Amino acid sequence: MLKRLFIKNIALIDSADIEFDEKLNVLSGETGSGKSVILDSINFVLGSKADKSMIRYGETEASVRAEFIVDEASEAAKAVEELDIECDGQIIIARKFTSDGKGSIKINGNAVTAGMLRSVTSKLVDVHGQSEHFFLLNEANQLKVIDSLNAEQTSSVKTQISAELAIKRQIKSKIASLGGDEAERERRLDILDYQIKEIDGAHLEVGEYDRLKARLNMMRNAEKILSSLNVSAEMLSADGGCIDLISSCRRNLAQITDIGEDYENLYSRLDDLYAEAEDISRSLSDAADEVSFDEREAQSAEERIDLLEKLFRKYGADEESVISFGEKAAEEYQSLLNSEEELKKLNADLCKVDDKIYSLCKNLTSLRKACAEKLSKGVVEQLKSLNIANAEMLVEFKDYDRSDAGLNSSDGEDEICFMFSANKGEPLKPMSKVISGGEMSRLMLAIKTQLKDINGISTYIFDEIDAGISGMTAVTVAQKFIDISKNTQIIAVSHLPQVCAASDGQFLIYKTEEQSKTITKVKKLNRSEKIDELIRLTGNIRTNAAAEHAEQLMLQFGK
Repeated sequence: MLKRLFIKNIALIDSADIEFDEKLNVLSGETGSGKSVILDSINFVLGSKADKSMIRYGETEASVRAEFIVDEASEAAKAVEELDIECDGQIIIARKFTSDGKGSIKINGNAVTAGMLRSVTSKLVDVHGQSEHFFLLNEANQLKVIDSLNAEQTSSVKTQISAELAIKRQIKSKIASLGGDEAERERRLDILDYQIKEIDGAHLEVGEYDRLKARLNMMRNAEKILSSLNVSAEMLSADGGCIDLISSCRRNLAQITDIGEDYENLYSRLDDLYAEAEDISRSLSDAADEVSFDEREAQSAEERIDLLEKLFRKYGADEESVISFGEKAAEEYQSLLNSEEELKKLNADLCKVDDKIYSLCKNLTSLRKACAEKLSKGVVEQLKSLNIANAEMLVEFKDYDRSDAGLNSSDGEDEICFMFSANKGEPLKPMSKVISGGEMSRLMLAIKTQLKDINGISTYIFDEIDAGISGMTAVTVAQKFIDISKNTQIIAVSHLPQVCAASDGQFLIYKTEEQSKTITKVKKLNRSEKIDELIRLTGNIRTNAAAEHAEQLMLQFGK
């Protein structure tokens, strides 16, 4: 239960410290007094999205602190402990938000994320407002309501389905590795066969591409190369060329070699230079003789290079990569050729797993139908007491069989729709098409009455779901609140005097002015003050008769 709520700088509230009763708490006040601010503050500390507009004007920070008392074996306590946070029967949540968009969240003094916070508060508090009919009108949410009625058994079946789905994924993965079904396998074999033949037909050699590029470059520059070689050779070997000049130098120097060792060394170097020049000249001439340009050879090289580049784009960056790709393709091809028997076995296994999943889905459907029938009967009984005497409700299940079941979800195959009729003689139709706002409020209360002992939530918050209700129906609503609050704490915003009369803790939300500023205050009313509030809600002025009527209204609910 929510024991205490401390609010600081939220909207018109500068500071509020509220201690709730463990049973039925009712917030009342004039329209616009700030009742919604209390609920906004609770939603904020429970993990709803923060907004800078919620910070009180002129302040830079808003904060809310909520103190919960819980059973140490409750789901909420377990959720806290799963976050490695100690819980000794008390959960204290503190959340701050600043005007620069920064914030902090702590559970029992430990910093947590908003997601971690919601994992705890979803098991602590259930908030129901006038807009909750949107939740109940969503068919996916309707299925969640049905499943919550027998959570242990439905969860068990879902777990079994999940286990079979894991096996199914493994089998399908193996089938995929063997080429998939027969048609997919044949398509894969055709692709592999084409790839293998294309690679093998190219007769690749490692390094061939670089050699071809170099050879083609030479052929494209043959004229330039030949001219350069011939001119260089001519400059060396022609009459009066470099070789003749070196020879003349050598003969001239030979005349003084016997005079000194240094001259003999110089002559030797010239002699080596002459021999090297002659060798270079011959090499230039030989290279020139080897230069040739064959247009057909160049075209062939270009075509071969184009082929190699095409293979590189498809199968790898170089010859070695393409050859490796071809080898792996050949291995896969042989594996697929030999996989026919294995595929038959795997497909048979897949069929067996689908049969198991289908059977489990049918079991889940049976559980849900039993829960749905029980819910429908219980809700109809509750609605009769809420002055919808001719209400009819059933949960419609869409039929499915083995041939059209998807068998891919642990939630089973069910698609349901809450069907409803409020008036005698009117056919049942989808709830979203026939139910009014007032009827929706009562339906929601009827459903929550059915769920009060099974969902583990310690606190229900109702935001004016009694809107549009009056008279004896209001008395019944108040009694429903009392029934629920025997096991689950309720915090309700209400304008109904009957609901307020039934409260164990009555809180007045009102506005006042302090230092030229409007401030929202929260006051827990004593019995005399509660009587005054009941007189206000009934539209009377304070007289002995009005006070006596308020007293009688409270006594009607044993208060």
